[in-house]
Amino acid sequence: MTKKGEPWYLHAGLIVVIIVLVYFLVQVAIIEPSEHIAKEKYFKTESRLRMDNLRQAEILYEKVFDRYSGNLDTLINFVKYDTTVAAVMSGIDTITNKSTNPFLTLSHGEFTPDSLYKTPKSFSYYILQVDTVVSIDTSINRYGRITKIDTTYKIGTKYYIEDPDGYGSIGSLTSDALKNTASWE
Repeated sequence: MTKKGEPWYLHAGLIVVIIVLVYFLVQVAIIEPSEHIAKEKYFKTESRLRMDNLRQAEILYEKVFDRYSGNLDTLINFVKYDTTVAAVMSGIDTITNKSTNPFLTLSHGEFTPDSLYKTPKSFSYYILQVDTVVSIDTSINRYGRITKIDTTYKIGTKYYIEDPDGYGSIGSLTSDALKNTASWE
């Protein structure tokens, strides 16, 4: 009696199926998560660099106009075209002999003002808000009649920048202690 074995092509087919399954398992379990982690790290770093540059732009804007800007277009055009910003960016500190440029270079190696509009992950606009303080003062004469009502609006004493992708925020509309503070610092 001879014992008949299984055909060789059956074993070869099973080996090929096992190799393909191992390849997909390695791809799904090791390679794709590490790529995802690397992308998330890039998005987080790049977004925080851009928000840092927005903070520096707000600080320069406040030095020139005595208030913060609540509009991304106004702020970025200020960075691109204002002579004060150009002087600060190209200036050199005479004591330390270092650049006075407050803007950080982005991940690609240079500072580009147009990149400050949108987040790197979803290409959504950054959320930029400023506060508005309303002061109402009423003057009353000695007969108890109102003579005048003075209303004073003060716009832009505090600002708030938020990343819509959730990588942090800078500033606060309610607290002076958090005026130029980033959430990740």
